[in-house]
Amino acid sequence: MSRLSWIVAALAAAVSPLSAHAEVPLNGYFIARSQCPALQSIRTRSNPGDVTTTTDRAYPIFAKNAEAASHYLIGVDGAEPARRWVATSCGEHVVPADILSRPVGGKPALDDEPVVAGEPGTRPVPTRADRTGRAEYVLAFSWQPAFCETRPGKPECKSQTDQRFDATHFSLHGLWPQPRSRDYCNIGKEQQELDKNSRWTQLDPVELDAATRAELDKVMPGTQSGLERHEWVKHGSCYDGASPQAYFSDALALMSVINDSPLQALFASNVGSELKGNAVRAAFERAFGEGAGNRLRIACARDGGRQIITEITIGLAGKIGAEPDLPGLLAAAPTTDPGCPGGIVDAVGLQ
Repeated sequence: MSRLSWIVAALAAAVSPLSAHAEVPLNGYFIARSQCPALQSIRTRSNPGDVTTTTDRAYPIFAKNAEAASHYLIGVDGAEPARRWVATSCGEHVVPADILSRPVGGKPALDDEPVVAGEPGTRPVPTRADRTGRAEYVLAFSWQPAFCETRPGKPECKSQTDQRFDATHFSLHGLWPQPRSRDYCNIGKEQQELDKNSRWTQLDPVELDAATRAELDKVMPGTQSGLERHEWVKHGSCYDGASPQAYFSDALALMSVINDSPLQALFASNVGSELKGNAVRAAFERAFGEGAGNRLRIACARDGGRQIITEITIGLAGKIGAEPDLPGLLAAAPTTDPGCPGGIVDAVGLQ
């Protein structure tokens, strides 16, 4: 099936009268964060062809299964049928600024198809700018104890203690120029292949001054696994043509604001307890203004019988700099899907 015919077929399927009445139409794209089953039916868990999503690939999104959704309806190129359900915890719903004015559920134009991450060669285009010329970004920060429930073998998880900074503060995951699928800007194939094969410690070292390196090691414990090398090669290289020093300095400036806010205080005071999404967004809006919560998405994971909050992503638009105006950056950004409805704020150690 040609790419054009697949898009037409997938869009036609999205408005099929067979769609469940509870579906809520959506615009934009689904960015897969991991490899997950792409189901034909949520109820029966059927998956013809054993189709899975590809990490960091963008898929057209058509709907979610309810207001408090567990699954998104996406189009998967080459699958039969093309319309598939994926768990919301598998990735995130993004709405580029250039399609915000469409009716919800409106079909994407062909030239809105995102570049798929992992295509060969280098990419000189660093960011997507909205109609006013402001570059857009996603800032991702983790709740490290929850991350370590899912990755206990990581060096940063083996060394974590309840006295370390990341036990009660958010950890930097990454600052991602948008669209997320534009990665590896002017990065050679050898470095790309090392990164895609998760051989991060073999990537070229990231050169930072001593103070920035010390702060990064504190706020991004994943540096113990080479996370900063991965983030620079894949995402930082597309950050306005900046150096690693400028990129990580700006990311750390954002994290300083986040970790000195009511959002951090809410999490730190509720370790071991459940937080609802509306409480998280209310704390975020107290810190950064009305409507800021509409730019925040919560990611969760299952840990046995528990649902734990693993990460938060926020949308930003504009120049970040050393003293970022976070309320302004949030207000200028597109809205996003709220993600997970809530979960437990995990404590250090395997629960």
